[in-house]
Amino acid sequence: MEVQITSENFESLKNGQQPLVVDFWATWCGPCRMIAPVIAELAEKYDGQIVVGKCDVEENDELAAEFGIRNIPTILFFKNGEVVDKMVGAASKAAIDEKFQALL
Repeated sequence: MEVQITSENFESLKNGQQPLVVDFWATWCGPCRMIAPVIAELAEKYDGQIVVGKCDVEENDELAAEFGIRNIPTILFFKNGEVVDKMVGAASKAAIDEKFQALL
């Protein structure tokens, strides 16, 4: 299950027990809408192992700026509170799934 990432809950999720995947997106972004079902499916697949969140860059521009998000979609992969991987742009389900598996 996906969670909404905001500046209020980001730190606690980032520093939580489980790895965190954050999909930076916007409602007007076509490629973001393309990968949204894939992200939702992977969130279900890895439920209980990885926290998967969506961060709307329009509503949370300070988080986007903190991580230098210039293009969306951008997916950041966190482990132990640190960014360990990043994907920019739309990608195949297999490619995204591979990044999820690397977090475990």
